[in-house]
Amino acid sequence: MFTGVSSLERIGLGGGCHWCTEGVFVSLRGVVRVEQGWIASRSPYDTPSEAVIVHFDPGRITAGKLITVHLETHAAWSDHAFRGKYRSAVYYFRAREADHYRQLLAAVAGQTDRTLRTMVLPFKSFKPSLPEHRDYFRSDPERPFCRRYIVPKLNHLREQYPELLGG
Repeated sequence: MFTGVSSLERIGLGGGCHWCTEGVFVSLRGVVRVEQGWIASRSPYDTPSEAVIVHFDPGRITAGKLITVHLETHAAWSDHAFRGKYRSAVYYFRAREADHYRQLLAAVAGQTDRTLRTMVLPFKSFKPSLPEHRDYFRSDPERPFCRRYIVPKLNHLREQYPELLGG
């Protein structure tokens, strides 16, 4: 049950195309709203990169679950050439969130010998996408882009975390 606007928390997530990221997070239980656009942090990460702000009810879904989904639905382990446009990051809004997010990432990274490329950064600014780009997946999930990139991510989540989907 939705517990009211005052109980919502926010987390910024960047790492891939914001159409894909938005399409994944709007599909999760406990996520109330997703803002799609570009997030900037402080230098040297002050150039905005594609990202979303997820507004969620922590009584229904935790930041840890959101981060797990985030890491499993973008190239969090890859040091690819598009890191400027697709910075892999978890953005915090309150300083007390930073250590918690770092601990969550360290726990995931400790389960593998690969190098996690996802950073924990302070949120500094947000520029929303153009209206015609927002809610891209839900407005027409049959688009070729959606079927090729977003649907496989949702299928993965459906298989691995069915309790998180729908809502």
